[in-house]
Amino acid sequence: MPKAKLAPDPARLRASAEHVVGALKLLAHPDRLLLLCTLAQQEMCVGDLEEALDIRQPSLSQQLAVLRNDGAVSTRRDGKNIFYSVADPSLVEVLHVLYRIYCSEE
Repeated sequence: MPKAKLAPDPARLRASAEHVVGALKLLAHPDRLLLLCTLAQQEMCVGDLEEALDIRQPSLSQQLAVLRNDGAVSTRRDGKNIFYSVADPSLVEVLHVLYRIYCSEE
């Protein structure tokens, strides 16, 4: 006889839903999405991000601060440079899926 599936715990689903909504809000801004997609590929410093993505310094700093405050990116200092990388592995997975669906040339 097959086992009956347990109904999902509504409190757990709500907590997960709120976490997902937060991640989607981060991704809902074009500059943040570009930053996260780029940083999912490799760690980069601010100057390299500015040049690669053509995002000017005031906007770049503002969006990196949002990502830092939310814990989406981590930083590493090397001399005068601050390097950024994506801190949340699950966010990298989401970015890979989005890339495959919307950006892949297949």
